[in-house]
Amino acid sequence: MSEQKESSVLFSLKELMNLEEDRIRGEEADKAARTAAEDEARRAAERAARDAEEARIRAEEERRRAEEQRGREENARLDAIRHAEVEKARLEAEQQARMQAMSAQQQHALQIEALKTDKGKKQLRNILIGTVVAVLTIGGAGIYLAVDASKKADAEKARLEADARSKQEEIDRLNKKAEEANAKVGNLESAVANEKDQRKKAELQAQLNAAKAEAEEADKAAGRPATGGGGFKAKPGAGGDDAPKAKTVCTCKATDPLCDCL
Repeated sequence: MSEQKESSVLFSLKELMNLEEDRIRGEEADKAARTAAEDEARRAAERAARDAEEARIRAEEERRRAEEQRGREENARLDAIRHAEVEKARLEAEQQARMQAMSAQQQHALQIEALKTDKGKKQLRNILIGTVVAVLTIGGAGIYLAVDASKKADAEKARLEADARSKQEEIDRLNKKAEEANAKVGNLESAVANEKDQRKKAELQAQLNAAKAEAEEADKAAGRPATGGGGFKAKPGAGGDDAPKAKTVCTCKATDPLCDCL
């Protein structure tokens, strides 16, 4: 009887030890699962932060490139305006010089003719009076021509400036559309990378493919280098004069002095 009780007690102790070991193994498994989950969450957070930083860098690079492009276009426009003004001043000076030379030549010819004929002081006086009248008439015509040329130059300058503004507005619109399309692609790429549900991931991938096609079309319309639909990606040493330059949509005529895309 005593042996049975002792055996029963040993059995109970063994069961308790097994239960305790099971409990310890369960706690260790739970702890390992929590650690794995925390590691996965941390890695996912790091990926999201990295993707967000890359998207921010791409957006900043796009903004800087757009500002540089606008600066180059503005400088080209101002250079063209200055060139037109210099050309206008040169033409006016040449016109005035031609008029003065013509007037002096006519006056000299009249004086020589008066000396040759020498029909008296009265005739010489009349010739001189006629010369003065002719000079005044020619001077008036020169002033009229100069004013008319100035008006025409001002009108042409206004037309060229209006064409330049219209072209710049179209360039800005196409660049903005391309930037928005590439930003959308960047957001969808991050969403696809972070999505765990396969069905949702497939839907996002389809949206990403469509967004990439739209971004490529937008880049092409804006005359920008092909980016594969993901926007520009920052590279060490990128930027400055060695950075890819976006082409402008050429809508001006070959004779347009403000045209900077010929």
